[in-house]
Amino acid sequence: MATSFDVAVIGAGAAGMMAAAVAGQRGLRVVLIDHAPRLAEKIRISGGGRCNFTNIGTTPANFLSQNPHFCRSALAAYTPRDFIDLIEKHGIRWHEKHRGQLFCDESSEDVITMLKRECDDGRVAWRMPCSVTDISSDQDTFSLRTSQGGISARQLVMATGGMAIPQLGATDFALGIARQFGLKVIEPRPALVPLTFDTHAWEPFSTLSGVALEVNVKNDLATGAGSGHAPAQEAAAGKRKATSKGARQQTEFLEDLLFTHRGLSGPAILQISSFWNPGEPIHIDLAPHQDLERDLLAAKSGSRQQLSTVLAGLWPKRLADQWLANIEELGKDAGSLRLADVPDKLLRQLAGHIHRWSLIPSGTAGYKKAEVMRGGVDTRGLNQKTMEANTVPGLYFIGEAVDVTGWLGGYNFQWAWASGVACGEAVS
Repeated sequence: MATSFDVAVIGAGAAGMMAAAVAGQRGLRVVLIDHAPRLAEKIRISGGGRCNFTNIGTTPANFLSQNPHFCRSALAAYTPRDFIDLIEKHGIRWHEKHRGQLFCDESSEDVITMLKRECDDGRVAWRMPCSVTDISSDQDTFSLRTSQGGISARQLVMATGGMAIPQLGATDFALGIARQFGLKVIEPRPALVPLTFDTHAWEPFSTLSGVALEVNVKNDLATGAGSGHAPAQEAAAGKRKATSKGARQQTEFLEDLLFTHRGLSGPAILQISSFWNPGEPIHIDLAPHQDLERDLLAAKSGSRQQLSTVLAGLWPKRLADQWLANIEELGKDAGSLRLADVPDKLLRQLAGHIHRWSLIPSGTAGYKKAEVMRGGVDTRGLNQKTMEANTVPGLYFIGEAVDVTGWLGGYNFQWAWASGVACGEAVS
């Protein structure tokens, strides 16, 4: 086997295969290295096995970073339409499922097979499974010690991703290499992850495991933004506002929420988890399509319905019953109260609690349940057009390893494709 290459790419995931394919098809001698025995497991499990491969509404505003303008160049140069053209060239059928999210009609395997073929078209050499145990550099060459012997390359691309889903082999390898070569790292943490709560405090809601409903969820900086709940159309795709607290932003999402035994999950919670910081509350509007105070007061006159029946028309019955049981002001028999017998003041309080349920998570479900990692290699040390380290010529970082984290819904894959192409076109 050859041991000397123009480019060595470590990490055969979405970004790594894309970069290797582009570089190889430009005529460069490329080797792609991965420690896993099976190719692209994170692609394979994504989107319920159908790979949410991009989002047609992708903009830089759909990404978190301490250097928020960094992703603009790569995303502009390689768009969702460019990736759609690629999959259509390979005959892969696709569909839009929800708010711009695109999925394969058949299987995630189609995307993996496509990327493998693109690499083969570029005559990329494979080393897999192959572990890298040491990396050093000497002038214009990177030397890699691996489980399959030594490899040298003029340029090195780190595409090993982040720490999310360690059971699939995810590690912090790229962050260690960044630190080895003097690059700064933004503290990593789980993102797009369920939120958990103190066991005792959550006990009244643990019986609701499996209950789901659409909500509007905000991070703490959205407090004081006016009326308790935002119009649904404003939150539909995620709404962000600049604040006076540096790079922090007010953020809210209209998505489905899922109760679990330990806390909250579902798209709404995964989205807001990327913006949540320990010790901060989140705020949930459990009836985002209604002005509940107005509707309850209007329905009160002459109504013979029980309050629990009214709420069960709005929510799953289990949630309605449990919610009323937790409102001390209404008493133990709140579920059997007639709407007409509830004082206006208590109806207003009930509506306020529903539109603005504030609670403080105790933590997250961790990397085992996270879809991505937030943080990573500080992009202020990278060239935004090429992904090359400013202080280490020939060293590149792409994909999830860098401090660019997308929202839920195909955005992180689009970043993988875009950063991979930017790097693949830049190496020489």
